[in-house]
Amino acid sequence: MSATADELSAEPILQRDDSDGIATLTLNRPQQCNTLSSQMLTSLQQALDDIATSDTIRVVIIAANGKAFCPGHDLKEMRASEDRAAHQALFNQCSRMMLSINRLPQPVIAEVQGIATAAGCQLVANCDLAVASTQAEFAVSGINVGLFCSTPAVSLSRNLARKQAMQMLLTGDFISADTALQYGLVNQVVAADQLPQATREMAAKIAAKSAHSIQLGKKMFYQQLPMDLSDAYAFASERMTCNMDSHDAREGIDAFIDKRKPEWKNR
Repeated sequence: MSATADELSAEPILQRDDSDGIATLTLNRPQQCNTLSSQMLTSLQQALDDIATSDTIRVVIIAANGKAFCPGHDLKEMRASEDRAAHQALFNQCSRMMLSINRLPQPVIAEVQGIATAAGCQLVANCDLAVASTQAEFAVSGINVGLFCSTPAVSLSRNLARKQAMQMLLTGDFISADTALQYGLVNQVVAADQLPQATREMAAKIAAKSAHSIQLGKKMFYQQLPMDLSDAYAFASERMTCNMDSHDAREGIDAFIDKRKPEWKNR
């Protein structure tokens, strides 16, 4: 079997840089607009699995090289096979990677410099936080080629109001970064030349907190979402009790009372 363009390239399709407790994963298929090929999904999964066991990484940034952030799946790869099992395996692989982001102990921030469509828009919605350039645009445009974006709809419908999500899914229309901010798809919109700095500042602010408390809080946040109100409060109360029993909560409160900087032990 002949080698793919990615396999022949000297550059890795996913770059990783660790600095000051922040891991930056950069999609690096600019000539293919950073599509989520099976190989890209595998690379992301491997990186996330490794980060999940790290005691030093506090925050993850997912960024991209080139003009596009990510247009979703590689359509040429998808059409190269008529096999239903192959298509199911690809979508299962993508869903597993998306779930790994939610289940990752560390918060994940999407740094969106260009278009994010279909599963690329799903990737943004699935991250815990997102910072976008004014040049970024978003769409779930599968419907334009006869493929309703069902898996992107999962994360989109959990970030946007129902009618806004349905409008994007049914029309395939693009929305601007400012509209994405209004809809709740991203947290912040900045000028293109300020994007890396703004994302890094957000990541550094989180990385300076207690890793133990951040990890406990992220897990609690996603676990309580499907609960009814009374169950959610009962669960949250139990989680706060566990958090209060930790070294870092006691240290943080004492430091606040003593008007000094806390010394986190991350436990």
